[in-house]
Amino acid sequence: MPEQSATSPYDALLLLSFGGPEGPDDVVPFLENVTRGRGIPKERLKEVGQHYFLFGGVSPINEQNRVLLDALRKDFAGHGLDLPVYWGNRNWAPYLTDTLREMAADGRRRIAVLATSAYASYSGCRQYREDLAGALATLADEGIEPPRVDKLRHYFNHPGFLEPMIDGVLASLAELPEEVRAGARLAFTTHSIPVAAADTSGPAEGHGEGGAYVAQHLDVARLVVAAVHAETGIAYPWQLVYQSRSGAPHIPWLEPDICEHLETLSAEGVPAVVMAPIGFVSDHMEVLYDLDTEATAKAAELGLPVRRSATVGADPRFAAAVRDLVLERAATERGRAVERCALGALGPSHDLCPVGCCPARAPKPAAAGADSPYA
Repeated sequence: MPEQSATSPYDALLLLSFGGPEGPDDVVPFLENVTRGRGIPKERLKEVGQHYFLFGGVSPINEQNRVLLDALRKDFAGHGLDLPVYWGNRNWAPYLTDTLREMAADGRRRIAVLATSAYASYSGCRQYREDLAGALATLADEGIEPPRVDKLRHYFNHPGFLEPMIDGVLASLAELPEEVRAGARLAFTTHSIPVAAADTSGPAEGHGEGGAYVAQHLDVARLVVAAVHAETGIAYPWQLVYQSRSGAPHIPWLEPDICEHLETLSAEGVPAVVMAPIGFVSDHMEVLYDLDTEATAKAAELGLPVRRSATVGADPRFAAAVRDLVLERAATERGRAVERCALGALGPSHDLCPVGCCPARAPKPAAAGADSPYA
């Protein structure tokens, strides 16, 4: 079978991301998009936007997605895959609805979707699916026949996602002063979410005690620690910690916060820490501010040497992993049995989100799932 046909039934890939402002005038409108329906005053949004203003009002995420797009297109072309790659965002240009409208005009009828979120959660999966459903509904209202969209499975435990993170942790350990390196701790960080959202993440049968969200991050952390041990001969102590909390104080969110964790480690006499942002695909604002700025400043205040390891970004191994996920899903849709690439104890994730998976805060249609209104 020619390799080009290996992508059938898909005629395009959509890179679906969060989006971010690209200048000072974009910050408040962007935050209004993110928080729409929550009734947050504009003055409060200006306060929240200070993180962006520190970086000239520009989030790095859009440029990082452009680089990833280029990496995906080069990888596909280099392996004979004639599969066009488009890009749409949930909260800023290029907007998802506009991109799907363009794809429909280009004749794309069956689209594989890669979300820039590797783990199961409402905000990391179902909310993307809700936005897909909303965009498809808009197209239908405009008289445009909506294409079919299939979201690719969670890739947190794919080797092409894990290996660059492992290399990043090893590089950060090597950057620490030799006299503190062996005694360092590893702090694996991810976005904090409400405890209730964590407990209901993933399929219903796995709900409770952090759900799939915490279980998947713990599995990744264990895989990274094992690889670092194999390379260095040192079994570094580690903990999964959280960052970027944004909710009301009275609502329980996942803890401990990275800055509180650094204070605890300092009080215990730990000589150094590597912060590994395993919950993030690229070095977007929450990595640059919450880790590189805020947590690093806290460590300096404590006199605690820290390094922050790299995210996956546009690493060629990640681009190859995306190709693997597309070919895997395409073969499955053609009715072929395929070996799914996944490391760790949890195995490969589902293709189709089941009913009750990462339930919505309020009932809302979601595409690319067992409860999707779109075939």
